[in-house]
Amino acid sequence: MGKRFTCHKISEGRAEAQAVVSKDHIMFYLIDPATGTVIEKAHDLEGRSVAHKVLIFPGGKGSSVVQADGLYQLNLKENAPATMIIEHPETVLVSSAIIMEVPMVDRVEPAFYETVKDGDRIVVDADRGFIEILEETEESK
Repeated sequence: MGKRFTCHKISEGRAEAQAVVSKDHIMFYLIDPATGTVIEKAHDLEGRSVAHKVLIFPGGKGSSVVQADGLYQLNLKENAPATMIIEHPETVLVSSAIIMEVPMVDRVEPAFYETVKDGDRIVVDADRGFIEILEETEESK
């Protein structure tokens, strides 16, 4: 068993995938729906894909229309994140995640953010209220 942390369910579901950690807020409209690649200039994830990943980020940015439509387009092209761990949830992203059935959690133990690294293999079980780091990258150890 790996390192386990408690969390709060926003949108139900369970997913296991590789972590992509962002220190920057995300505008989903500036993610290419065809690839899941962040195209926002100077974003810390610029050029990286969030498709089918555990997306760990502080929160969203931009208007409600660009947030909802951006996530919708990713979902439509089957390139949405597998699950999202958000520090500062907002109504538009919460409702979008619920409607599009993308698991989302918040209120994660602070130690999680000190431990998790890009590339870690993670399980997010929103229904049971936990996140588990299954396999750490060399950076995490």
